Amino acid sequence: MDRQIVLASSSPFRRELLQKLGLAFVCEAPDIDESAQDQETAEQLVDRLAIEKARAVAGKYPHALIIASDQVALLDGNILGKPGDHQAAVRQLQQASGKRLLFLTSLALLNADSGKLQHQVVPFAVYFRSLSDDEIDAYLRKEQPYNCAGAFKSEGLGISLFERLEGDDPNTLVGLPLIRLTNMLANEGVRLY
Repeated sequence: MDRQIVLASSSPFRRELLQKLGLAFVCEAPDIDESAQDQETAEQLVDRLAIEKARAVAGKYPHALIIASDQVALLDGNILGKPGDHQAAVRQLQQASGKRLLFLTSLALLNADSGKLQHQVVPFAVYFRSLSDDEIDAYLRKEQPYNCAGAFKSEGLGISLFERLEGDDPNTLVGLPLIRLTNMLANEGVRLY
């Protein structure tokens, strides 16, 4: 019998990424406090949040494989949130212009039945071109990535803002490290084809 797969997320981006694997799954939004704890590093934060998201959903799906993820963007060691509006997005891109933005994306796979937990934090770096204020404004008005940390969509026109990308899996940047996830699923006996 195939085990049910649950994506512990309300993110449309993560849902679209998981659909690439051709697996049947359901989405369940986890209800957790996402506040950072005292003295917690960005890497510890995203790792803990992915694990907490998976465990929060396990109560409703006690026999499922639960996938959870979280992501932070770091610029000069500081966490960037989602800009939310045009002006905040302009500020984020002005700050990132000509610099490296590091994304830390956590991944957790919880076998709710056995309690077995696999988890990992996967880095991905984006190197921005030097951007003029006119380029920033025009890009933001065209794509409006206000719900994306870093104020861009790499899977869209945002790719034009970069000099280069550095990482193992471009899906990591969008929010779900699929290469690592396929390995974790294989450890649980899930076959993709």
